Amino acid sequence: MNMLALTIILPLIGFVLLAFSRGRWSENLSATIGVGSVGLAALVTAFVGMDFFANGKQAFSQPLWTWMSVGNFNIGFNLVLDGLSLTMLSVVTGVGFLIHMFASWYMRGEEGYS
Repeated sequence: MNMLALTIILPLIGFVLLAFSRGRWSENLSATIGVGSVGLAALVTAFVGMDFFANGKQAFSQPLWTWMSVGNFNIGFNLVLDGLSLTMLSVVTGVGFLIHMFASWYMRGEEGYS
């Protein structure tokens, strides 16, 4: 289930690469990085979903760090996967991928696209 973090990390890497390139790369490379990062996140979501159902639909929680700790009261930052979060993750990454594909086609040739 460590692949769950990739659904967040892959689009973030794509954002950082595109934000710092600022027109230095070709339109094709920019579109490939943008669409590819979100597409890979959608693909990883599909693999995480298959793993979730193969393991008997067990809820999964991966603690990342403790945000706040006061006495015995701790507020942690966790990645949690259950049926509802998997559904939302699938919708967000799937629709996000389709939006990126459409936007890369629609904006092609516009000034400042890459």
